[in-house]
Amino acid sequence: MDAIYLLRTLTRLQNRRLHLGVSGSIACYKAADLLRHLLSAKINVSATLTSGAQHFVKPLLFSSLGASPVYPEMFTGEETFAHLEPGQSCHALLVAPASANLIARMAAGLAQDMLSTQLLAFAGPVGIAPAMNTLMWQNAATQANIATLKSRSVTIIGPDTGELACGSKGQGRLAPMPCLFAEALRLLAPKDMAGETVLVTLGPTREPWDGVRFWSNPSTGAMGASLALSSWLRGARVYAIAGPGIDSDLVPPLPGLELCKVKTAKEMLFKAEGFWPEVTMGMFTAAVADFAPVPYGSGKFKKATSPDGINVSFTPNPDILATLSARRDGKRILGFAAETASDDAELMALARLKLERKGVNVLAANNVMQAGSGFGTGTNAMAVVDRSGREEHWPLQSKMDVAWDLCTWLLNS
Repeated sequence: MDAIYLLRTLTRLQNRRLHLGVSGSIACYKAADLLRHLLSAKINVSATLTSGAQHFVKPLLFSSLGASPVYPEMFTGEETFAHLEPGQSCHALLVAPASANLIARMAAGLAQDMLSTQLLAFAGPVGIAPAMNTLMWQNAATQANIATLKSRSVTIIGPDTGELACGSKGQGRLAPMPCLFAEALRLLAPKDMAGETVLVTLGPTREPWDGVRFWSNPSTGAMGASLALSSWLRGARVYAIAGPGIDSDLVPPLPGLELCKVKTAKEMLFKAEGFWPEVTMGMFTAAVADFAPVPYGSGKFKKATSPDGINVSFTPNPDILATLSARRDGKRILGFAAETASDDAELMALARLKLERKGVNVLAANNVMQAGSGFGTGTNAMAVVDRSGREEHWPLQSKMDVAWDLCTWLLNS
C-alpha cells in the first residue's frame, strides 16, 4: 500500500474537473500515467498537447485513455472558443511536464498556441511541473520566470534531482508520480484547513527486548497517512510522526508535509512534544505499544539458556494521547481506538468511554475483528463520537474517505 493507492481511493473530489496541459519534454509519457491516476479517482480530465509535446506523444493516446476533450491546435478544430473552455468548465489547470519554453511564455503572458492561450484565459488554480536539463533549469532567465509565476500564485511542482534523459545528473527531472498526483488533487481540493497546523501520529511503535527482538503490532500506518494526506490536500501544514515501517512511499515528500520517523513510544512522545506548541489540530492514529518489555540487553538472547521457557516483564509506556490532550490549550484533538467488539453497540460504548478518558474532541473507533476494518486494509468502518454527544456509525469505506470526513468533523467541532 502506498500514497498513490490511497489517493486513488479518495471519492470526495469525484467529478471535479482538471485541465491537463502537456508541453514538449521527454517526460511527456509520464503525463499519460498521471491521467490514468486522475481518472481512477473519478476526476474528469481534458487535455491540450503543444506541438512540441506531439513529437513525443500523440493526442490519440490521451483521448484513448479517457481525457475529454483533447483540444487540437489553434484554428484547426470546429470549436470557435476552445481556448476559453477550460477556464469556464475546469476547477484547476496543471501543466505536466512544463518545458522551459512554455514557462517563458507563461511568464511573458504570450498566447501563441492553444495551451498558452488557455493558460492566459484561466482564472482558477494553476500548477506547473517543470522538466528540463539542469543547465536550462538553473539559467537565470528560467529562474526569473519561475519567480514571476510564483508571484502570481502559480504552484511549482518540483523539479526532482537525479539522472536525466541526456545521461547527466542534477535537478530537472519531472517530479515523482506520487507528488504529481497529490499536487493535482490539491489544486482541486477546498482549502478549508489553510492556516491549520496538524500533527498526525501513525503506524506502530517498536519496543526492543534484546538485540534482535521487539514488542510491536501489525499497524501499517494507512489510516494515519490518509489523515495526513487529507489535511495537506485541504491546505494544512502537516507533521506526520511515524513508527517503524512507514516511509516516503506512504507519506511522500510534499511541501508542507513533513515525515518524522521514530521507533519507540517514548521517541514518538518526545517528537510530538517538540511540535505541540505550534500545532492547532492533533490526530492520534498510531498504534502505540501500551507496554514495553524490560530490556534483556543489547545482545541476542539464546534459547539454550532457558530450555523451559522465559518470563518477560513489562513496564507501562507513556500515554501520548492523554499526555498531550492535557496540554490542549484550545487545540482540537482526534483520538483513535482499535477495539475488539462483539457488535456496533459495544464499539460505540467503547468509543464513548475512551472519549471521556482521553479528553479529546472527537473519538473514532474501529473493530479490528470486522473484515476490512483492521490492520493492513485500505478500508475502515467506524464508530465516531464527539463531546457534544453526536454519534455516528460509518459503513465500510476507503480510509481516505474516512480521513476526509473526520477532518471535516474535527474542523467543525
